[in-house]
Amino acid sequence: MSTFLFKIFIKDYENTRNPMVREKYGTLAGYVGIVSNMLLCTVKVIIGFLTNSIAIVADGINNLTDASSSLITLIGFKLAAKPEDEGHPFGHARIEYLTGLLISAIIIILGFQLLKTSFNKALHPETSQFSYITIIVLIVAIGIKIWQSRFYMAAGKKIDSVTLSATGADSRNDVISTSAVLLSVLINKVTGYQLDGIMGCLVAAFILWSGIKLIGETSSPLLGEAPPPELVNEILAGAESHEGVIGTHDLMVHSYGPGRTFASIHIEVDAERDIMESHDMIDNIERELSQQLNIHLTVHMDPVKLNDPLTEQLRSVLDKAIEPLEGVYGIHDLRLVSGPTHTNIIFDAVCSSTCKMKESEIQAIINKKIKEINPSYYVSITFDKTYAKP
Repeated sequence: MSTFLFKIFIKDYENTRNPMVREKYGTLAGYVGIVSNMLLCTVKVIIGFLTNSIAIVADGINNLTDASSSLITLIGFKLAAKPEDEGHPFGHARIEYLTGLLISAIIIILGFQLLKTSFNKALHPETSQFSYITIIVLIVAIGIKIWQSRFYMAAGKKIDSVTLSATGADSRNDVISTSAVLLSVLINKVTGYQLDGIMGCLVAAFILWSGIKLIGETSSPLLGEAPPPELVNEILAGAESHEGVIGTHDLMVHSYGPGRTFASIHIEVDAERDIMESHDMIDNIERELSQQLNIHLTVHMDPVKLNDPLTEQLRSVLDKAIEPLEGVYGIHDLRLVSGPTHTNIIFDAVCSSTCKMKESEIQAIINKKIKEINPSYYVSITFDKTYAKP
């Protein structure tokens, strides 16, 4: 059903890397949510007042909040699709993350309100009137919410959207809350026990937990989370597949929102090779990977002097020195700067983000090994972080 709607309302729906297609997914999800949730809200509130059930009324108000969230989603995707301007040279795509964060906050507020109302109802239970029409409405509502959740999750997965994933989780919460209301109505009918307030408290606790979890998930991209391993591997593999590339390092990936990924990487080339040939190769790598991966890639060229006996000796010593150091993965940009009294051994050391050793400890160990070769050698290390073990 979800795929059918995508095909009907979204032109070129499979081209999800296109910002215009992405916007249409968000627009469709927003309209679907507004219409279906307003319908559910109206029916539930009427039934709740007729049967004197606070749980059903609260569930209906929850749907009104969902309609508001859908409106926020709709506006958020519209704003996120705005092109770059003077004040925002990388575009406005991060607004989508803010939209997801706002929806998560709304879920938490709703949970607190529902907890307060349900707690009062649990302390002062009131007799609710049983009606078969109530059962039918709740069952239909559960079915609609199950479809909604699957629809949002499918759309969110298609375009990798934290906002739609948060909205899908909210719809899943509604399935649980409405099921709890239905269960309390049936228990009251069979046993006479008033569980309306207690069920409301349990549902509110689950909604609060879900909202807090979603806050973490939707705020993570804003804090600067690590890029997907698949993207990292594709960039490295694509760069290293070109003949003439000796090695790669210093890969940095920054996201300014969905479809707005910027990356930079250093590529080592033979210093003896014609500079124009190397530069042409670098240009080709930038253009090909930018188009294939829908990113903005910048490549820095590092000339490497090959077949130098002293450099190769030092590299061998350094590789053996860092081998037992947990979290230190390798070195690059090794060069020697000689002076009248001493020689500086300059290079970068690649460390994982989970490396337990202090930089000063690593420097002391390596410096000791180098001075065993020549006491006039001094080590100068720049420490780099890596996303994953090479």
